[in-house]
Amino acid sequence: MILRPRGLPKARAQTIRRMDGLMSRPNPFVTGTEGVAGLMARHLKAADLYWASEDMTALAMHAGEQLAAARWATADRPSPCGLIVFDGGLGMVQVHPAMHGPVAALAWGPGPDETLVVWHLMTAEQFLGGASVPNPEAVPPLIGIREVRLPVTSEPVPLDDLPPHEGMAPSRAIVAALAASWHLMQQPQLVDRTEQEPHRSDARALRRAGTPDSGVSVVALRRQYVPQDRDPDAGTDQRTYRNRWIVSGHWRNQAHGPERSLRRQTWVPAHMKGPEGAPLLSTEKVNVWRR
Repeated sequence: MILRPRGLPKARAQTIRRMDGLMSRPNPFVTGTEGVAGLMARHLKAADLYWASEDMTALAMHAGEQLAAARWATADRPSPCGLIVFDGGLGMVQVHPAMHGPVAALAWGPGPDETLVVWHLMTAEQFLGGASVPNPEAVPPLIGIREVRLPVTSEPVPLDDLPPHEGMAPSRAIVAALAASWHLMQQPQLVDRTEQEPHRSDARALRRAGTPDSGVSVVALRRQYVPQDRDPDAGTDQRTYRNRWIVSGHWRNQAHGPERSLRRQTWVPAHMKGPEGAPLLSTEKVNVWRR
């Protein structure tokens, strides 16, 4: 299954229905505290939907590596509950001792004195490592594989100090990418946000079923480079760049609010270089999340 932004509302509804069927028995996909499946379903029903473009995903991972601390309160999130799909994925994580899977989406919502973040695969084939699925209708489109509970505090929590999850520290890169994406999505000078409505047939079916039929916010990175950049190693033949790449930026503790008395993390970009439409060049830092 190849999921596109307009198909996300339907995939969310299918996931909720199939999760409801799991409520009366142990959830085979998500480890952790009893009752997390019910909390996940409530969060998904109330979630605003986001889709991060491939460029935005790359920047979130890149900027997250440089983010030292983050807050996880409602005021720091773009929505109290949300589901964001990262085009291109956020990298492989261990599903259980014998299996790894690629994280493609993250969902969040409030818990008691904490924020619950659930990591999702996108298809049953990914969960099973490419093997065929005996009963695909019973498997939700979004498969929760791990939950992380993040403390809600007044001060930023160092990402290296996050509490362990079942004896394992949560993957810093993925948690940091989520925090970075929250900051970046709230910087209109850096990102473009457009709305995509679900397919008409999907929207009618969702309304008949009494499930949310809201659209999807597609978040894309604004262009930060001049398309006519020349290859520094080109010599006199004036070859143009064949790829795009991220030139490092940095975080600033930006003053804002009444008399500039408040502070928030703001990403100050250097720029994205390379010609329009060229492939994004992966570096060693980016390889961990590429498919």
